[in-house]
Amino acid sequence: MKNKTSYALRNHYALLALRHGRYINNPSLINHCCGGGSEKNTTDTFGRLDMAFNNAGIAGPSSIFTDETVEEFDKVNAINLKGVWTCMKHEIKQMEAQGSGAIVNCSSLGGLVGQAGRSAYHGTKHGVIGLTKSVGLEYASRGTRVNAVCPGVIDTPMFAALGTISPAAMKQVMLDQPIERLGSPEEIAEAVPWLCSPGASFVIPTALPVDGGFIAH
Repeated sequence: MKNKTSYALRNHYALLALRHGRYINNPSLINHCCGGGSEKNTTDTFGRLDMAFNNAGIAGPSSIFTDETVEEFDKVNAINLKGVWTCMKHEIKQMEAQGSGAIVNCSSLGGLVGQAGRSAYHGTKHGVIGLTKSVGLEYASRGTRVNAVCPGVIDTPMFAALGTISPAAMKQVMLDQPIERLGSPEEIAEAVPWLCSPGASFVIPTALPVDGGFIAH
């Protein structure tokens, strides 16, 4: 139990620091969190960076593709895709220096399928999977594992907002749930530590659906 607790605490600071959208595109802060910079950082506090979960994301507005503005697209892309790229860049530098590590990027069901009216969101989430696969292959033999998790329809404020914007779309999504319920954030949270654990040491680089059977349906 002590070893498990130590493992969790060692990564707690980095997980908190990188999960908020307001930090996700601040390279100097991310570098600091991952062990760079001259001030006290994650590795000073916990010794290592064993795992990272890049989990910031926004849905953006639903709109017809030709009506979508450059500003809207850039905002979604900056957090959902560029943010993941920025985090991985600095996480991997630290993990390479220490000889090992594991990264999980949060894609989405939207990274595996398309949906009319949500081109920016689905485009960026597909991009996260492509980035995960390319970087995962590059570092597979160098000690750092990179995977993605693809949550399905989860009971979060983001999903609740979909119901406010488009009740018809939310109703259709619920009809497509083989498990006949929403997922919970805790169910996604259970998948991530496993992907980062030694028990998943042969899992690289994959996009794991945690979606209540949506993709198989």
